[in-house]
Amino acid sequence: MSIETDPDLQAAFRAAMGNVAGPVSVVTTHAAGKPAGTTVSAFVSLSMEPPMLLVSLQRGSYLLSLLSVGSTVGVNVLGADQADVATRFTGRHDERFTGIDWVLLDGAPALEDAHAWISLRVARLVPAGDHVLVLGDVVDATSRGPEPASGPLTYHRRSFGTHRDH
Repeated sequence: MSIETDPDLQAAFRAAMGNVAGPVSVVTTHAAGKPAGTTVSAFVSLSMEPPMLLVSLQRGSYLLSLLSVGSTVGVNVLGADQADVATRFTGRHDERFTGIDWVLLDGAPALEDAHAWISLRVARLVPAGDHVLVLGDVVDATSRGPEPASGPLTYHRRSFGTHRDH
């Protein structure tokens, strides 16, 4: 049974969520000998014991079609200087890695200059509205050292920005 969504509520919810700044990452996998990835801002630390991460992917996404329980997934947290990378990974899926430096790490594509890297093994895929929640067990995690000029890339009010210390 599906619940019909009130268009006014949907618009109000979209506007409210536009006021929430979120981190930006490129989520990747390697399947059939090819890299695949997409830009997401809906990911969050789920658990520290054991370490788990939640990534939300649209039901119709190409990346999601490649995933199943046990798949390897990479979460490339982008830095403030990587808005062009975030934009590239929203385009045609067969052109996203063109001109991008990456290596296969823990079984998933790791972007060379990512702000942080988290590799996951898919534990569960949970349908949720028009998305699927990918619950992943953390296999490895690394981060770039503190650099005063470069914070994480964020998405707020339909534009990219970054966090700065007060």
